[in-house]
Amino acid sequence: MLSYNKRVARILEDAGAVDAAKLREVLAQADQKQRLVSSLLFEQKLIDERTLLGILGDHAKIAPIDLTVFTPDPAAIQSIPQDAAYAHGVFPVSRLGNVLTIALVNPFDVVKLDDLRLLTGLDLRPVLTIEEHLKQALDAGYKAGQSVVEKILGSMEQSEGAIQFNDGKLDDIDEGAFDLEKLASDDESPVVKFLNMVIYGAAKERASDIHIEPFEKKVIIRYRKDGALREAFQPPRKLLNAIVSRVKIMAALDIAERRKPQDGKFQMRVDGRQVDFRVSILPVIHGEKVVMRLLDASNLTLSLESLGFEDKALGDFRHALSQPYGMILVTGPTGSGKSTTLYSAVKETLSPEENLVTVEDPVEYQLEGVNQVQVSVKRGLTFAAALRSILRQDPDTILIGEIRDTETIEIAVKAALTGHLVLSTLHTNDAPSTITRMVDMGVDPFMVASSTLMVSAQRLCRKLCASCKEPVERPPEERLRALGMNEEDLRMDMTFFQNRGCPRCSGGYSGRFAILETLPMTEDVKRTIIKGGSAQEIKKVALANDMMTLRRCGLRAAARGRTSIEMVVATTMQDDEGAAA
Repeated sequence: MLSYNKRVARILEDAGAVDAAKLREVLAQADQKQRLVSSLLFEQKLIDERTLLGILGDHAKIAPIDLTVFTPDPAAIQSIPQDAAYAHGVFPVSRLGNVLTIALVNPFDVVKLDDLRLLTGLDLRPVLTIEEHLKQALDAGYKAGQSVVEKILGSMEQSEGAIQFNDGKLDDIDEGAFDLEKLASDDESPVVKFLNMVIYGAAKERASDIHIEPFEKKVIIRYRKDGALREAFQPPRKLLNAIVSRVKIMAALDIAERRKPQDGKFQMRVDGRQVDFRVSILPVIHGEKVVMRLLDASNLTLSLESLGFEDKALGDFRHALSQPYGMILVTGPTGSGKSTTLYSAVKETLSPEENLVTVEDPVEYQLEGVNQVQVSVKRGLTFAAALRSILRQDPDTILIGEIRDTETIEIAVKAALTGHLVLSTLHTNDAPSTITRMVDMGVDPFMVASSTLMVSAQRLCRKLCASCKEPVERPPEERLRALGMNEEDLRMDMTFFQNRGCPRCSGGYSGRFAILETLPMTEDVKRTIIKGGSAQEIKKVALANDMMTLRRCGLRAAARGRTSIEMVVATTMQDDEGAAA
Protein backbone atom coordinates (compact mmCIF):
# COMPACT_ATOMS: atom_id res chain seq x y z
CA MET A 1 0.00 0.00 0.00
CA LEU A 2 2.82 2.40 0.88
CA SER A 3 4.58 1.96 -2.45
CA TYR A 4 1.25 2.41 -4.30
CA ASN A 5 0.48 5.63 -2.40
CA LYS A 6 3.90 7.11 -3.10
CA ARG A 7 3.66 6.22 -6.77
CA VAL A 8 0.17 7.66 -7.16
CA ALA A 9 1.20 10.83 -5.33
CA ARG A 10 4.21 11.27 -7.61
CA ILE A 11 2.10 10.75 -10.75
CA LEU A 12 -0.55 13.24 -9.61
CA GLU A 13 2.11 15.79 -8.61
CA ASP A 14 3.85 15.48 -11.99
CA ALA A 15 0.48 15.94 -13.73
CA GLY A 16 -0.30 19.01 -11.59
CA ALA A 17 -3.69 17.55 -10.67
CA VAL A 18 -3.42 18.26 -6.90
CA ASP A 19 -1.63 20.97 -4.97
CA ALA A 20 1.79 19.58 -3.89
CA ALA A 21 1.46 20.69 -0.26
CA LYS A 22 -2.03 19.22 0.05
CA LEU A 23 -0.82 16.02 -1.61
CA ARG A 24 2.02 15.55 0.91
CA GLU A 25 -0.43 16.16 3.75
CA VAL A 26 -2.91 13.57 2.45
CA LEU A 27 -0.06 11.11 1.80
CA ALA A 28 0.99 11.36 5.48
CA GLN A 29 -2.62 10.77 6.57
CA ALA A 30 -2.88 7.73 4.28
CA ASP A 31 0.31 6.30 5.76
CA GLN A 32 -0.94 6.85 9.30
CA LYS A 33 -4.44 5.43 8.70
CA GLN A 34 -3.33 2.63 6.33
CA ARG A 35 -5.68 3.95 3.66
CA LEU A 36 -5.30 4.47 -0.07
CA VAL A 37 -4.26 8.01 -0.89
CA SER A 38 -6.78 8.08 -3.75
CA SER A 39 -9.69 7.35 -1.37
CA LEU A 40 -8.67 10.20 0.95
CA LEU A 41 -8.35 12.57 -2.00
CA PHE A 42 -11.95 11.71 -2.99
CA GLU A 43 -13.25 12.15 0.54
CA GLN A 44 -11.62 15.57 0.81
CA LYS A 45 -12.85 16.51 -2.68
CA LEU A 46 -9.33 17.30 -3.87
CA ILE A 47 -9.80 15.32 -7.09
CA ASP A 48 -12.71 13.73 -8.94
CA GLU A 49 -13.01 10.16 -10.17
CA ARG A 50 -12.79 10.98 -13.89
CA THR A 51 -9.59 12.99 -13.48
CA LEU A 52 -7.86 10.39 -11.29
CA LEU A 53 -8.73 7.42 -13.49
CA GLY A 54 -7.77 9.37 -16.61
CA ILE A 55 -4.30 10.27 -15.27
CA LEU A 56 -3.55 6.81 -13.79
CA GLY A 57 -5.01 5.04 -16.84
CA ASP A 58 -2.83 7.03 -19.22
CA HIS A 59 0.24 6.36 -17.08
CA ALA A 60 -0.39 2.59 -16.73
CA LYS A 61 -1.87 2.19 -20.25
CA ILE A 62 -5.06 0.69 -18.76
CA ALA A 63 -8.62 1.69 -19.63
CA PRO A 64 -10.93 2.90 -16.81
CA ILE A 65 -14.36 1.41 -16.03
CA ASP A 66 -17.41 2.68 -14.16
CA LEU A 67 -18.58 -0.24 -12.01
CA THR A 68 -21.63 1.64 -10.74
CA VAL A 69 -23.45 1.00 -14.04
CA PHE A 70 -22.15 -2.55 -14.44
CA THR A 71 -24.29 -5.73 -14.32
CA PRO A 72 -22.41 -8.70 -12.75
CA ASP A 73 -21.58 -11.56 -15.13
CA PRO A 74 -22.04 -14.94 -13.30
CA ALA A 75 -19.68 -16.74 -15.71
CA ALA A 76 -16.90 -14.24 -14.96
CA ILE A 77 -17.55 -14.29 -11.21
CA GLN A 78 -17.14 -18.08 -11.13
CA SER A 79 -13.63 -17.65 -12.57
CA ILE A 80 -12.23 -16.26 -9.30
CA PRO A 81 -13.22 -17.62 -5.85
CA GLN A 82 -14.81 -15.06 -3.58
CA ASP A 83 -12.05 -15.11 -0.94
CA ALA A 84 -9.35 -14.68 -3.61
CA ALA A 85 -11.20 -11.74 -5.22
CA TYR A 86 -11.48 -9.92 -1.88
CA ALA A 87 -7.91 -10.73 -0.84
CA HIS A 88 -6.38 -9.56 -4.12
CA GLY A 89 -8.68 -6.54 -4.48
CA VAL A 90 -10.01 -7.40 -7.94
CA PHE A 91 -13.44 -7.87 -9.46
CA PRO A 92 -14.07 -10.18 -12.46
CA VAL A 93 -15.94 -8.05 -14.99
CA SER A 94 -16.41 -10.30 -18.01
CA ARG A 95 -15.02 -13.37 -19.66
CA LEU A 96 -14.58 -14.09 -23.35
CA GLY A 97 -13.02 -17.46 -24.07
CA ASN A 98 -9.70 -17.62 -22.25
CA VAL A 99 -9.56 -13.86 -21.57
CA LEU A 100 -10.83 -12.58 -18.21
CA THR A 101 -11.35 -8.84 -17.71
CA ILE A 102 -10.72 -7.77 -14.11
CA ALA A 103 -11.26 -4.41 -12.44
CA LEU A 104 -8.61 -3.29 -9.95
CA VAL A 105 -7.43 -0.23 -8.07
CA ASN A 106 -3.66 -0.79 -8.15
CA PRO A 107 -2.48 -1.38 -11.75
CA PHE A 108 1.19 -1.47 -10.69
CA ASP A 109 1.12 -4.67 -8.61
CA VAL A 110 2.46 -7.16 -11.18
CA VAL A 111 2.91 -9.85 -8.50
CA LYS A 112 -0.83 -9.80 -7.83
CA LEU A 113 -1.57 -10.21 -11.52
CA ASP A 114 0.87 -13.13 -11.78
CA ASP A 115 -0.81 -14.81 -8.80
CA LEU A 116 -4.22 -14.42 -10.41
CA ARG A 117 -2.97 -15.84 -13.72
CA LEU A 118 -1.74 -18.92 -11.89
CA LEU A 119 -4.95 -19.17 -9.87
CA THR A 120 -7.33 -18.86 -12.83
CA GLY A 121 -5.23 -20.29 -15.65
CA LEU A 122 -6.58 -17.46 -17.84
CA ASP A 123 -5.19 -14.45 -19.70
CA LEU A 124 -6.02 -11.29 -17.73
CA ARG A 125 -7.12 -7.94 -19.14
CA PRO A 126 -7.03 -5.34 -16.32
CA VAL A 127 -9.23 -2.26 -16.23
CA LEU A 128 -9.04 0.58 -13.70
CA THR A 129 -11.56 1.56 -11.03
CA ILE A 130 -11.63 3.25 -7.60
CA GLU A 131 -11.69 1.50 -4.23
CA GLU A 132 -15.23 2.46 -3.25
CA HIS A 133 -16.73 1.20 -6.51
CA LEU A 134 -14.66 -1.98 -6.31
CA LYS A 135 -15.97 -2.84 -2.84
CA GLN A 136 -19.55 -2.23 -3.92
CA ALA A 137 -19.11 -4.42 -7.01
CA LEU A 138 -17.55 -7.24 -4.97
CA ASP A 139 -20.39 -7.24 -2.46
CA ALA A 140 -23.08 -7.04 -5.14
CA GLY A 141 -21.42 -9.43 -7.59
CA TYR A 142 -20.67 -12.31 -5.26
CA LYS A 143 -24.02 -11.92 -3.53
CA ALA A 144 -25.60 -12.20 -6.98
CA GLY A 145 -23.49 -15.28 -7.67
CA GLN A 146 -24.84 -16.91 -4.52
CA SER A 147 -28.37 -15.97 -5.51
CA VAL A 148 -27.93 -17.86 -8.79
CA VAL A 149 -27.49 -21.08 -6.79
CA GLU A 150 -30.42 -20.19 -4.57
CA LYS A 151 -32.58 -19.42 -7.62
CA ILE A 152 -31.76 -22.75 -9.26
CA LEU A 153 -32.44 -24.65 -6.04
CA GLY A 154 -35.68 -22.73 -5.63
CA SER A 155 -36.71 -23.70 -9.16
CA MET A 156 -35.93 -27.32 -8.35
CA GLU A 157 -38.16 -27.17 -5.31
CA GLN A 158 -40.97 -25.59 -7.36
CA SER A 159 -40.71 -28.54 -9.77
CA GLU A 160 -41.87 -30.78 -6.94
CA GLY A 161 -45.48 -30.18 -7.95
CA ALA A 162 -44.86 -31.60 -11.43
CA ILE A 163 -43.19 -34.85 -10.28
CA GLN A 164 -43.33 -37.19 -7.35
CA PHE A 165 -40.25 -37.10 -5.12
CA ASN A 166 -39.86 -39.64 -2.36
CA ASP A 167 -37.58 -39.50 0.65
CA GLY A 168 -34.91 -41.66 -0.98
CA LYS A 169 -35.10 -44.69 1.30
CA LEU A 170 -34.06 -47.99 -0.19
CA ASP A 171 -37.33 -49.69 0.67
CA ASP A 172 -39.34 -47.27 -1.49
CA ILE A 173 -40.46 -48.40 -4.94
CA ASP A 174 -39.38 -45.77 -7.46
CA GLU A 175 -42.68 -45.45 -9.31
CA GLY A 176 -41.75 -41.91 -10.35
CA ALA A 177 -38.68 -43.02 -12.30
CA PHE A 178 -40.06 -41.99 -15.65
CA ASP A 179 -41.13 -38.59 -14.34
CA LEU A 180 -37.64 -38.14 -12.92
CA GLU A 181 -36.16 -39.13 -16.25
CA LYS A 182 -38.18 -36.45 -18.02
CA LEU A 183 -37.12 -33.81 -15.52
CA ALA A 184 -33.46 -34.87 -15.46
CA SER A 185 -33.09 -35.08 -19.25
CA ASP A 186 -34.66 -31.68 -19.99
CA ASP A 187 -31.83 -29.27 -20.82
CA GLU A 188 -33.85 -26.35 -19.42
CA SER A 189 -34.56 -28.19 -16.16
CA PRO A 190 -33.20 -26.60 -12.96
CA VAL A 191 -31.80 -30.04 -12.07
CA VAL A 192 -29.64 -29.97 -15.21
CA LYS A 193 -28.54 -26.40 -14.54
CA PHE A 194 -27.66 -27.21 -10.93
CA LEU A 195 -25.66 -30.33 -11.74
CA ASN A 196 -23.87 -28.54 -14.58
CA MET A 197 -22.89 -25.86 -12.08
CA VAL A 198 -21.62 -28.49 -9.63
CA ILE A 199 -19.54 -30.16 -12.35
CA TYR A 200 -18.23 -26.86 -13.71
CA GLY A 201 -17.19 -25.76 -10.22
CA ALA A 202 -15.32 -29.02 -9.62
CA ALA A 203 -13.52 -28.84 -12.97
CA LYS A 204 -12.68 -25.19 -12.40
CA GLU A 205 -11.11 -25.97 -9.02
CA ARG A 206 -9.20 -28.94 -10.53
CA ALA A 207 -10.96 -31.29 -8.10
CA SER A 208 -10.35 -35.01 -8.54
CA ASP A 209 -13.77 -36.23 -7.28
CA ILE A 210 -17.33 -35.06 -6.64
CA HIS A 211 -19.19 -36.76 -3.76
CA ILE A 212 -22.99 -36.57 -3.52
CA GLU A 213 -23.84 -37.98 -0.08
CA PRO A 214 -27.37 -38.59 1.25
CA PHE A 215 -28.08 -38.41 4.98
CA GLU A 216 -31.29 -38.66 6.93
CA LYS A 217 -32.15 -34.95 6.85
CA LYS A 218 -29.77 -33.45 4.29
CA VAL A 219 -27.67 -33.99 1.18
CA ILE A 220 -24.05 -32.85 1.07
CA ILE A 221 -22.04 -32.32 -2.12
CA ARG A 222 -18.29 -32.28 -1.57
CA TYR A 223 -15.23 -31.80 -3.79
CA ARG A 224 -11.93 -33.62 -3.28
CA LYS A 225 -8.98 -31.41 -4.13
CA ASP A 226 -5.34 -32.27 -3.41
CA GLY A 227 -6.53 -35.30 -1.47
CA ALA A 228 -8.80 -33.39 0.96
CA LEU A 229 -12.60 -33.15 0.86
CA ARG A 230 -14.46 -29.86 1.33
CA GLU A 231 -18.17 -29.10 1.29
CA ALA A 232 -19.45 -27.24 -1.77
CA PHE A 233 -23.29 -27.39 -1.69
CA GLN A 234 -26.18 -28.58 0.45
CA PRO A 235 -29.23 -29.01 -1.81
CA PRO A 236 -32.58 -29.84 -0.16
CA ARG A 237 -32.94 -33.49 0.90
CA LYS A 238 -36.08 -34.09 -1.17
CA LEU A 239 -34.24 -33.26 -4.40
CA LEU A 240 -31.81 -36.18 -4.07
CA ASN A 241 -33.58 -38.53 -6.51
CA ALA A 242 -33.78 -35.91 -9.26
CA ILE A 243 -30.04 -35.17 -8.96
CA VAL A 244 -29.08 -38.87 -8.93
CA SER A 245 -31.38 -39.57 -11.89
CA ARG A 246 -29.68 -36.84 -13.90
CA VAL A 247 -26.28 -38.41 -13.17
CA LYS A 248 -27.61 -41.84 -14.24
CA ILE A 249 -28.90 -40.46 -17.54
CA MET A 250 -25.55 -38.80 -18.25
CA ALA A 251 -23.71 -42.06 -17.51
CA ALA A 252 -26.20 -44.24 -19.47
CA LEU A 253 -27.24 -46.19 -16.34
CA ASP A 254 -30.57 -47.76 -15.34
CA ILE A 255 -32.62 -44.94 -13.85
CA ALA A 256 -35.15 -47.31 -12.26
CA GLU A 257 -32.54 -49.48 -10.48
CA ARG A 258 -31.95 -48.20 -6.97
CA ARG A 259 -31.04 -51.33 -5.02
CA LYS A 260 -27.80 -52.35 -6.76
CA PRO A 261 -24.50 -50.55 -7.28
CA GLN A 262 -23.94 -49.17 -10.79
CA ASP A 263 -20.85 -47.90 -12.60
CA GLY A 264 -20.68 -45.77 -15.73
CA LYS A 265 -18.91 -42.91 -17.44
CA PHE A 266 -19.53 -39.83 -19.57
CA GLN A 267 -17.60 -36.96 -21.14
CA MET A 268 -18.01 -33.18 -21.02
CA ARG A 269 -16.12 -30.19 -22.37
CA VAL A 270 -15.26 -27.64 -19.69
CA ASP A 271 -13.58 -24.39 -20.78
CA GLY A 272 -12.45 -26.08 -23.98
CA ARG A 273 -10.95 -29.09 -22.11
CA GLN A 274 -12.17 -32.64 -22.61
CA VAL A 275 -12.95 -34.09 -19.16
CA ASP A 276 -13.90 -37.74 -18.64
CA PHE A 277 -16.07 -38.69 -15.67
CA ARG A 278 -16.16 -42.12 -14.03
CA VAL A 279 -19.40 -42.59 -12.09
CA SER A 280 -20.00 -44.95 -9.17
CA ILE A 281 -23.45 -45.19 -7.56
CA LEU A 282 -23.80 -47.09 -4.28
CA PRO A 283 -27.05 -47.70 -2.36
CA VAL A 284 -26.69 -46.58 1.27
CA ILE A 285 -29.28 -46.49 4.05
CA HIS A 286 -30.61 -43.01 3.16
CA GLY A 287 -30.54 -43.20 -0.63
CA GLU A 288 -27.88 -43.52 -3.30
CA LYS A 289 -24.39 -42.12 -2.85
CA VAL A 290 -22.74 -40.85 -6.04
CA VAL A 291 -19.03 -40.39 -6.64
CA MET A 292 -17.82 -38.88 -9.91
CA ARG A 293 -14.09 -39.03 -10.61
CA LEU A 294 -12.80 -36.32 -12.95
CA LEU A 295 -10.14 -37.45 -15.43
CA ASP A 296 -8.77 -34.35 -17.11
CA ALA A 297 -6.16 -35.23 -19.75
CA SER A 298 -4.69 -31.72 -19.45
CA ASN A 299 -3.74 -32.59 -15.84
CA LEU A 300 -1.85 -35.72 -16.91
CA THR A 301 1.86 -35.16 -16.47
CA LEU A 302 3.67 -37.53 -18.79
CA SER A 303 7.16 -36.87 -17.45
CA LEU A 304 8.82 -38.86 -14.69
CA GLU A 305 10.89 -35.84 -13.63
CA SER A 306 7.81 -33.73 -12.93
CA LEU A 307 6.33 -36.31 -10.54
CA GLY A 308 8.73 -35.20 -7.80
CA PHE A 309 10.62 -38.44 -7.10
CA GLU A 310 13.88 -38.47 -5.15
CA ASP A 311 16.95 -38.73 -7.41
CA LYS A 312 17.75 -42.26 -6.25
CA ALA A 313 14.15 -43.46 -6.75
CA LEU A 314 14.03 -41.89 -10.21
CA GLY A 315 17.36 -43.52 -11.08
CA ASP A 316 16.16 -46.95 -9.92
CA PHE A 317 12.94 -46.60 -11.91
CA ARG A 318 14.71 -45.48 -15.08
CA HIS A 319 17.28 -48.29 -14.80
CA ALA A 320 14.47 -50.87 -14.58
CA LEU A 321 12.66 -49.28 -17.56
CA SER A 322 15.81 -49.53 -19.67
CA GLN A 323 15.90 -53.35 -19.34
CA PRO A 324 14.68 -55.43 -22.32
CA TYR A 325 12.43 -57.70 -20.25
CA GLY A 326 11.19 -58.27 -16.70
CA MET A 327 8.42 -56.95 -14.45
CA ILE A 328 8.10 -53.55 -12.75
CA LEU A 329 5.42 -53.20 -10.07
CA VAL A 330 4.05 -49.96 -8.58
CA THR A 331 2.11 -50.52 -5.36
CA GLY A 332 0.04 -48.39 -3.04
CA PRO A 333 -3.56 -47.67 -1.99
CA THR A 334 -6.28 -46.37 -4.29
CA GLY A 335 -5.65 -42.77 -5.29
CA SER A 336 -1.89 -42.83 -4.68
CA GLY A 337 -0.99 -41.93 -8.28
CA LYS A 338 0.04 -45.39 -9.48
CA SER A 339 -1.70 -45.01 -12.85
CA THR A 340 -0.08 -41.63 -13.49
CA THR A 341 3.36 -43.12 -12.79
CA LEU A 342 2.72 -46.03 -15.14
CA TYR A 343 1.41 -43.74 -17.91
CA SER A 344 4.53 -41.61 -17.51
CA ALA A 345 6.68 -44.75 -17.78
CA VAL A 346 4.77 -45.85 -20.89
CA LYS A 347 5.27 -42.44 -22.49
CA GLU A 348 8.98 -42.60 -21.75
CA THR A 349 9.42 -46.06 -23.29
CA LEU A 350 7.18 -45.39 -26.30
CA SER A 351 8.94 -45.48 -29.66
CA PRO A 352 8.01 -46.31 -33.30
CA GLU A 353 10.24 -49.40 -33.15
CA GLU A 354 8.27 -51.08 -30.34
CA ASN A 355 4.77 -52.52 -29.92
CA LEU A 356 3.26 -51.30 -26.64
CA VAL A 357 -0.08 -52.71 -25.45
CA THR A 358 -2.09 -51.98 -22.30
CA VAL A 359 -4.99 -53.84 -20.67
CA GLU A 360 -6.94 -51.65 -18.25
CA ASP A 361 -10.18 -51.45 -16.32
CA PRO A 362 -11.10 -48.78 -17.17
CA VAL A 363 -8.90 -47.03 -19.74
CA GLU A 364 -8.40 -43.75 -17.90
CA TYR A 365 -6.48 -41.75 -20.51
CA GLN A 366 -6.10 -42.42 -24.23
CA LEU A 367 -2.46 -42.31 -25.35
CA GLU A 368 -1.43 -41.69 -28.95
CA GLY A 369 0.55 -44.60 -30.39
CA VAL A 370 -0.46 -47.07 -27.66
CA ASN A 371 -2.79 -50.06 -28.21
CA GLN A 372 -5.17 -49.93 -25.24
CA VAL A 373 -7.56 -52.77 -24.33
CA GLN A 374 -10.63 -52.18 -22.14
CA VAL A 375 -11.49 -55.10 -19.83
CA SER A 376 -15.11 -56.25 -20.02
CA VAL A 377 -16.05 -59.09 -17.70
CA LYS A 378 -19.56 -59.31 -19.22
CA ARG A 379 -18.04 -60.13 -22.61
CA GLY A 380 -15.53 -62.54 -21.10
CA LEU A 381 -12.60 -60.15 -21.66
CA THR A 382 -10.88 -60.42 -18.27
CA PHE A 383 -7.32 -59.33 -17.50
CA ALA A 384 -6.13 -62.94 -17.94
CA ALA A 385 -8.01 -63.48 -21.22
CA ALA A 386 -6.77 -60.17 -22.62
CA LEU A 387 -3.19 -60.99 -21.60
CA ARG A 388 -3.30 -64.34 -23.40
CA SER A 389 -4.41 -62.62 -26.61
CA ILE A 390 -1.90 -59.80 -26.19
CA LEU A 391 0.98 -62.28 -25.98
CA ARG A 392 -0.01 -63.51 -29.45
CA GLN A 393 0.14 -59.91 -30.74
CA ASP A 394 3.97 -59.74 -30.64
CA PRO A 395 4.22 -57.07 -27.88
CA ASP A 396 7.44 -55.55 -26.59
CA THR A 397 5.99 -53.77 -23.53
CA ILE A 398 2.75 -54.67 -21.71
CA LEU A 399 0.97 -52.51 -19.15
CA ILE A 400 -1.50 -54.35 -16.91
CA GLY A 401 -3.78 -51.93 -15.08
CA GLU A 402 -3.94 -54.10 -11.95
CA ILE A 403 -3.00 -57.63 -10.94
CA ARG A 404 -6.08 -58.94 -9.14
CA ASP A 405 -5.86 -62.74 -9.17
CA THR A 406 -3.53 -65.72 -9.41
CA GLU A 407 -4.23 -66.37 -13.09
CA THR A 408 -3.27 -62.82 -14.08
CA ILE A 409 -0.04 -62.78 -12.08
CA GLU A 410 1.03 -66.18 -13.43
CA ILE A 411 0.64 -64.97 -17.02
CA ALA A 412 2.41 -61.68 -16.17
CA VAL A 413 5.38 -63.55 -14.66
CA LYS A 414 5.63 -65.84 -17.68
CA ALA A 415 5.48 -62.84 -20.01
CA ALA A 416 8.29 -61.16 -18.05
CA LEU A 417 10.41 -64.31 -18.32
CA THR A 418 9.85 -64.71 -22.07
CA GLY A 419 11.25 -61.41 -23.32
CA HIS A 420 8.56 -58.83 -22.48
CA LEU A 421 8.73 -55.75 -20.29
CA VAL A 422 5.68 -55.86 -18.00
CA LEU A 423 4.38 -52.88 -15.98
CA SER A 424 1.59 -53.31 -13.43
CA THR A 425 0.17 -52.40 -10.01
CA LEU A 426 -0.69 -54.25 -6.80
CA HIS A 427 -2.48 -53.11 -3.66
CA THR A 428 0.12 -53.47 -0.89
CA ASN A 429 1.45 -51.05 1.71
CA ASP A 430 5.17 -51.12 0.91
CA ALA A 431 7.65 -52.63 -1.54
CA PRO A 432 8.92 -55.61 0.55
CA SER A 433 5.41 -56.85 1.40
CA THR A 434 4.65 -56.95 -2.35
CA ILE A 435 7.10 -59.84 -2.69
CA THR A 436 5.38 -61.93 -0.02
CA ARG A 437 1.98 -61.04 -1.54
CA MET A 438 3.09 -62.48 -4.89
CA VAL A 439 4.26 -65.68 -3.16
CA ASP A 440 0.92 -65.88 -1.29
CA MET A 441 -0.87 -65.63 -4.66
CA GLY A 442 0.83 -68.86 -5.72
CA VAL A 443 3.97 -67.71 -7.57
CA ASP A 444 7.10 -69.72 -6.79
CA PRO A 445 9.69 -67.57 -4.91
CA PHE A 446 12.33 -68.45 -7.55
CA MET A 447 9.99 -67.20 -10.31
CA VAL A 448 9.35 -63.97 -8.35
CA ALA A 449 13.08 -63.32 -7.97
CA SER A 450 13.81 -64.18 -11.60
CA SER A 451 11.03 -62.18 -13.24
CA THR A 452 10.91 -59.01 -11.14
CA LEU A 453 13.16 -56.06 -11.97
CA MET A 454 11.92 -53.65 -9.32
CA VAL A 455 9.07 -53.14 -6.87
CA SER A 456 8.06 -49.64 -5.77
CA ALA A 457 5.58 -48.22 -3.30
CA GLN A 458 4.02 -44.81 -3.86
CA ARG A 459 2.10 -42.14 -1.93
CA LEU A 460 0.92 -38.63 -2.76
CA CYS A 461 2.00 -35.90 -0.34
CA ARG A 462 0.50 -32.41 -0.24
CA LYS A 463 2.74 -29.51 -1.27
CA LEU A 464 3.19 -26.43 0.86
CA CYS A 465 1.78 -23.30 -0.74
CA ALA A 466 4.68 -21.29 -2.15
CA SER A 467 2.88 -18.01 -1.36
CA CYS A 468 2.39 -18.43 2.37
CA LYS A 469 4.66 -21.17 3.76
CA GLU A 470 6.66 -20.06 6.79
CA PRO A 471 10.19 -21.20 7.74
CA VAL A 472 10.54 -22.96 11.08
CA GLU A 473 13.51 -23.82 13.25
CA ARG A 474 15.28 -27.04 12.31
CA PRO A 475 14.21 -29.86 14.67
CA PRO A 476 16.92 -31.45 16.85
CA GLU A 477 18.85 -34.33 15.26
CA GLU A 478 17.42 -36.75 17.84
CA ARG A 479 13.92 -35.87 16.69
CA LEU A 480 14.85 -36.29 13.00
CA ARG A 481 16.50 -39.67 13.70
CA ALA A 482 13.44 -40.82 15.61
CA LEU A 483 11.26 -39.84 12.65
CA GLY A 484 13.34 -41.91 10.22
CA MET A 485 16.31 -39.92 8.90
CA ASN A 486 19.77 -41.51 8.84
CA GLU A 487 23.26 -39.99 8.94
CA GLU A 488 23.32 -39.37 5.19
CA ASP A 489 20.05 -37.44 5.39
CA LEU A 490 21.26 -35.35 8.33
CA ARG A 491 24.18 -34.05 6.25
CA MET A 492 21.72 -32.41 3.80
CA ASP A 493 21.22 -28.66 3.58
CA MET A 494 17.90 -28.40 5.41
CA THR A 495 15.26 -25.68 5.47
CA PHE A 496 11.96 -26.71 7.06
CA PHE A 497 8.67 -24.88 6.59
CA GLN A 498 5.16 -25.04 8.04
CA ASN A 499 1.74 -24.33 6.52
CA ARG A 500 -0.04 -21.06 7.21
CA GLY A 501 -2.92 -20.55 4.74
CA CYS A 502 -3.84 -17.83 2.24
CA PRO A 503 -6.51 -17.17 -0.45
CA ARG A 504 -4.48 -19.09 -3.04
CA CYS A 505 -4.39 -22.39 -1.15
CA SER A 506 -6.31 -24.74 1.11
CA GLY A 507 -5.00 -24.69 4.66
CA GLY A 508 -1.48 -23.85 3.55
CA TYR A 509 -1.21 -26.60 0.93
CA SER A 510 -1.58 -26.41 -2.85
CA GLY A 511 -1.09 -29.39 -5.15
CA ARG A 512 0.53 -32.76 -4.50
CA PHE A 513 3.72 -34.58 -5.43
CA ALA A 514 4.68 -38.26 -5.39
CA ILE A 515 7.06 -39.97 -3.00
CA LEU A 516 8.40 -43.31 -4.18
CA GLU A 517 10.02 -46.22 -2.34
CA THR A 518 12.02 -48.41 -4.76
CA LEU A 519 13.23 -51.98 -4.17
CA PRO A 520 15.56 -53.13 -6.98
CA MET A 521 16.17 -56.87 -7.27
CA THR A 522 19.80 -57.03 -6.14
CA GLU A 523 21.51 -60.41 -5.71
CA ASP A 524 21.16 -60.22 -1.90
CA VAL A 525 17.43 -59.49 -2.18
CA LYS A 526 16.95 -62.34 -4.68
CA ARG A 527 18.68 -64.82 -2.36
CA THR A 528 16.46 -63.73 0.54
CA ILE A 529 13.32 -64.21 -1.57
CA ILE A 530 14.37 -67.66 -2.82
CA LYS A 531 15.07 -68.74 0.79
CA GLY A 532 11.47 -67.81 1.65
CA GLY A 533 12.31 -64.72 3.71
CA SER A 534 9.54 -62.71 5.34
CA ALA A 535 8.67 -59.14 4.34
CA GLN A 536 10.65 -57.89 7.35
CA GLU A 537 13.73 -59.92 6.38
CA ILE A 538 13.49 -58.70 2.77
CA LYS A 539 13.20 -55.12 4.02
CA LYS A 540 16.27 -55.49 6.24
CA VAL A 541 18.37 -56.77 3.34
CA ALA A 542 16.98 -54.09 1.01
CA LEU A 543 17.89 -51.34 3.48
CA ALA A 544 21.42 -52.74 3.68
CA ASN A 545 21.44 -52.37 -0.13
CA ASP A 546 20.50 -48.67 0.17
CA MET A 547 16.73 -48.84 -0.33
CA MET A 548 15.06 -45.55 0.60
CA THR A 549 11.75 -45.94 2.45
CA LEU A 550 8.64 -43.83 1.93
CA ARG A 551 9.20 -42.10 5.28
CA ARG A 552 12.77 -41.13 4.37
CA CYS A 553 11.67 -39.85 0.96
CA GLY A 554 9.02 -37.69 2.62
CA LEU A 555 11.40 -36.33 5.25
CA ARG A 556 13.96 -35.40 2.61
CA ALA A 557 11.20 -33.56 0.71
CA ALA A 558 10.27 -31.72 3.93
CA ALA A 559 13.93 -30.78 4.46
CA ARG A 560 13.87 -29.13 1.03
CA GLY A 561 10.74 -27.12 1.88
CA ARG A 562 8.34 -28.98 -0.40
CA THR A 563 6.03 -30.13 2.40
CA SER A 564 5.81 -30.08 6.19
CA ILE A 565 7.01 -32.72 8.64
CA GLU A 566 3.44 -33.03 9.93
CA MET A 567 2.17 -33.91 6.45
CA VAL A 568 4.93 -36.52 5.99
CA VAL A 569 4.04 -38.14 9.33
CA ALA A 570 0.35 -38.19 8.33
CA THR A 571 1.10 -39.68 4.89
CA THR A 572 3.72 -42.36 5.63
CA MET A 573 4.22 -45.14 8.17
CA GLN A 574 7.04 -45.04 10.70
CA ASP A 575 9.87 -47.44 9.85
CA ASP A 576 10.20 -50.08 12.54
CA GLU A 577 13.30 -50.46 14.68
CA GLY A 578 14.79 -53.15 12.49
CA ALA A 579 14.29 -51.01 9.41
CA ALA A 580 15.58 -47.85 11.05
CA ALA A 581 18.73 -49.60 12.16
